[in-house]
Amino acid sequence: QVQLEETGGGLVQAGGSLRLSCAASGRTFSNYAMGWFRQAPGKEREFVAAISRSGSSTHYPDSVRGRFTISRDNAKNTVYLQMNLLKPEDTAVYYCAAAFTRAVVAGAYDYWGQGTQVTVSS
Repeated sequence: QVQLEETGGGLVQAGGSLRLSCAASGRTFSNYAMGWFRQAPGKEREFVAAISRSGSSTHYPDSVRGRFTISRDNAKNTVYLQMNLLKPEDTAVYYCAAAFTRAVVAGAYDYWGQGTQVTVSS
């Protein structure tokens, strides 16, 4: 089992920045690729970013590429999501997740955190 806990959400004005953190415990963190997803009310869960086990490879959808950056610190068992130039449409609950291989679909991830709310005001 891998336990994941997200922190860092909050309320920010459009154009602002937030950094989310996801602390992992349980099994060896570096054995897992990590991803961030988000879900807005009434919408399906959406892929936001993914990072390989070593951190050498990342992937983003067009909607956040150039604004969001995923990174990880395997020594601290933590993955981060730096979000810049935030837009109101980025408002959602953000989840981190762990998988055996880097993936863009939620179904590929085996472990999930409880989520943290990000609200971007216009």
